[in-house]
Amino acid sequence: MGNATEVVLPGKVDADGLHVRTRDLPAPAAGQVLLRMDATGVSFAEQQMRRGKYFDQPPFPFVPGYDVVGTVTAVGPGVDPALRGRRFAAVTKVGGWASALVLDAADLVAVPDGVSAAAAETVVVNGITAWQMLHRGTKVRAGGTIVVLGANGGVGSTLVQLARHAGIKVIGTASARHHADLRELGVIPVDYHDPELYQRIREIAPDGVDAVFDHVGGAGLVESWRLLRRGGTLVSYGTAASKDVDGSSQVPVLKLFARLMLWNYLPNGKSAYFYNFWAGKRRLDAFRARLSEDLTQVLRLLADGVLVPQIAAEIPLSDAGAALALAESRTVAGKVVLVPDPSRP
Repeated sequence: MGNATEVVLPGKVDADGLHVRTRDLPAPAAGQVLLRMDATGVSFAEQQMRRGKYFDQPPFPFVPGYDVVGTVTAVGPGVDPALRGRRFAAVTKVGGWASALVLDAADLVAVPDGVSAAAAETVVVNGITAWQMLHRGTKVRAGGTIVVLGANGGVGSTLVQLARHAGIKVIGTASARHHADLRELGVIPVDYHDPELYQRIREIAPDGVDAVFDHVGGAGLVESWRLLRRGGTLVSYGTAASKDVDGSSQVPVLKLFARLMLWNYLPNGKSAYFYNFWAGKRRLDAFRARLSEDLTQVLRLLADGVLVPQIAAEIPLSDAGAALALAESRTVAGKVVLVPDPSRP
């Protein structure tokens, strides 16, 4: 079936330590397709994986890449031949940083006509995460108020748009350079460098907020909890605070789980939980159905112009190291997208 260019994470390396290789691709087996990559991206997961800090990453070496958008070029036995030539999105967890890859057809979600691959890529894992946290994990109604930490990031920029579309007031933290962009999205920005950050948020929402979406964890999680009004929900979905801390990748997460569970037993009407993208995967059919339903909703909003794709940059696959460094620089808004390498003459 030809070959594919892949980017390999060989171990705990700097962003410029990634390897690029070419390997032969097998023909798709029963129930599988061969997908030509049209866009993939850099998520926070890869930033943790290169440090060996992602909770359940595979052993080194491996090909990272949490999601992909591409075109089906071949199908295996039992797969509808009409899929060939059509564009789909899929969540891969690893393996997406490749020019082509073999996937189960059941994991594909159709991308609407008129939506570019790069635009769709910004809302695959980010859009599913944002949609599920907001609409499945909380019950914030129109007129409510939420806080989004890292509102300029890949998940954050999608989450704030979904919330504003639902009539929810959004307070978003980001560095000052991103405040103008956040205001255009209808967000009230607060500088996360401000030592009085949480006091600033309390001044904006003196009665507390209905939900806080916190991907940072660490000591600041207590402050996020304190921002909630009675009946509010703290949604924790990452441990960025421990990204550069040496040691086990699992201990910070386990400590976080314990703290969230304890808070749920306090008699103050507030709740807290950790969002796990892969929760429920043991019931694979139900997991796939829920993922497809939620991503389809987000892609429809993108096609209708309700969501504006937040593309920080488009960088060729073989320059994945530069793309990873750019994403980690925290100087850009939205998602850094990897696209196919230019064709050689």
